[in-house]
Amino acid sequence: MTGVVDWELLSSYAGLIGLAVLSIYAGSHGSLPKKLTAGREGVVDEEDGEEEIDRMTSNDAWLFPVLASGALLGLYVVVRYLGTEWINWCLNWYFSIIGFGSVWKSSRSLVRWSMGDSRWKTFHRYTFVIQRSTQPFVSLSCRTPTLFLLPVAFANAIWYHIGSSSRKFIFTDILGLSFSHNALSLLRIDSFKTGSILLSGLFFYDIWWVFGTEVMIRVATSLDAPIKLLWPKSLSVVSERGYTMLGLGDIVIPGTFIALALRYDLHNYLSASERTPETKFRKPYFYAGLVAYTLGLIATTVVMHVFRAAQPALLYLSPACILSFVITATFRGELGEAWNWSDGPSSLAKRGGEDGDTKTEVVSSTLDESELERPVGAVDGLKGT
Repeated sequence: MTGVVDWELLSSYAGLIGLAVLSIYAGSHGSLPKKLTAGREGVVDEEDGEEEIDRMTSNDAWLFPVLASGALLGLYVVVRYLGTEWINWCLNWYFSIIGFGSVWKSSRSLVRWSMGDSRWKTFHRYTFVIQRSTQPFVSLSCRTPTLFLLPVAFANAIWYHIGSSSRKFIFTDILGLSFSHNALSLLRIDSFKTGSILLSGLFFYDIWWVFGTEVMIRVATSLDAPIKLLWPKSLSVVSERGYTMLGLGDIVIPGTFIALALRYDLHNYLSASERTPETKFRKPYFYAGLVAYTLGLIATTVVMHVFRAAQPALLYLSPACILSFVITATFRGELGEAWNWSDGPSSLAKRGGEDGDTKTEVVSSTLDESELERPVGAVDGLKGT
């Protein structure tokens, strides 16, 4: 009957948007440096230490839509001419295996955040080392709760592989959320210029492959793999109505831009000349980007619902994220400075450390509002580790 509000469908849209926003929020905080050390030297906890991660540059951003188009077209050719049975079988096994490690890592971050760093570090730490001759070849360090998460991650991978189709979306979403979290923690762009190029290129990429051809929709609906988030259109879960769907690319790509905004907020906080131990870590760029992403996703959903047709989400998300940065930077009078800023360890060490102080400042990447612990007074310089 016309005029009746479909609350089940609206709840499905809300659930999917909520999952996407939560994934970006968690992944963005996961992209923060585990520790920052002031002065020339510092001590790094082995468990918290991280290797320097390569950043995507503007040259990479120009090329990314081309590579993505090639991969998408390749999948389309396989699906159309060779069928989906064997490729879905291969993808099932592949994502079950890598999903085990992904869920294990993400669940560790979740448990550590829920406990807090101080309590987390009271647990015993175990280090497993594989040596080649007398030299360490592989080293893995973890604490007691991490060991108990192993069977949880393994069970999810198994249930994803052998679970019934009516409940499989739950394990698909768990894998998809863990992939998004880890991708946002590791995939980083080096500047807002690079992010704008990337989002602009994928803006046209998404429009072409969704509106210009059947390729994107055919691949997305044919592949049974955790490369998308699903939410049932019925509150009873088991229903013939199917699912609303959002590709992980529509989370990870805008998410990298929003994560960069959070790291810029951190840079501004650490660079503030009048900062005191009581100064709060404010995140104007991050929250502006997150609100813009949410509004862009709502706009996508509304247009899709009204016209009953699939929409290229980046048509709405790319302009929303870029405009959130431009408006925020302009309002704060920082547009030129923010546009020319480059992310990386050197950006957190611009203020010197010339006096040789070795005072330490710890930055935790947990997901609550108390990201920063500042055990000492003002510092003269910062060095990323």
